[in-house]
Amino acid sequence: MPAPVPASVAIEFEPMALEEAPTPEPSPLARRYQALRERLRWVPTRLGRDMHLTPDLPSRLLLVKSAAQEARLHEVGLGFADVYGLITAETSWVPRLGRSRDGTPNLGVAQFEPATAKAVGLQDPHDVVEAVHAAARHMREAAEWSRQRIAGLKLNRAERAARLREGVSIYYNLSSRGREAWDGRNTERLPVQTRQHIRNARSGAAEAAVLATRLALPAPPAGVAPVAQRPHPPLHAAP
Repeated sequence: MPAPVPASVAIEFEPMALEEAPTPEPSPLARRYQALRERLRWVPTRLGRDMHLTPDLPSRLLLVKSAAQEARLHEVGLGFADVYGLITAETSWVPRLGRSRDGTPNLGVAQFEPATAKAVGLQDPHDVVEAVHAAARHMREAAEWSRQRIAGLKLNRAERAARLREGVSIYYNLSSRGREAWDGRNTERLPVQTRQHIRNARSGAAEAAVLATRLALPAPPAGVAPVAQRPHPPLHAAP
């Protein structure tokens, strides 16, 4: 039996080295988004009485080109100008808090409701890079829905392209029940907010095409991709 240790004797223990858990490497998608964030430039703009920050024009084009490429919008008849137009219709590129008619918050530059943001995998609606890319993914889904709605209509190519884009605004702007009222021919019977969204999206897309020519901004580099103001009323979840 070992002899007891006298109370007056201090017992020293060898300190154990604790290994720090390694910091996880960011995913390729996270790295691409961070590369985009570092290239953005923000400028002040006035909305009503308040001043806000908004991406400058080259930054907007950089975002929508990357988002359209990542979502492969060309496969559903859309392009980067349509993403630009949709964000223009939603917020005129001024990130802010909005509300649907039922009080549901609409968040960020793309005005996602929380449930929709979760459905499209958007973690932070206030992050402009994440939000614009999520909007493009949502637009792809909207275009597929719109194409089905107008499939049986006799339309020429230009008419079908225009009607497809109307459907994208309708899908993005209305609730599930509200969308069902659209048959591809009755756009003028839809809520005024939705018709205004369609007009603003069309105007914004035309603006993007002009800007792209004027600024001659190339497509985002491989390391970044796969990855003015219009007052308007709230644009979401009309009944």
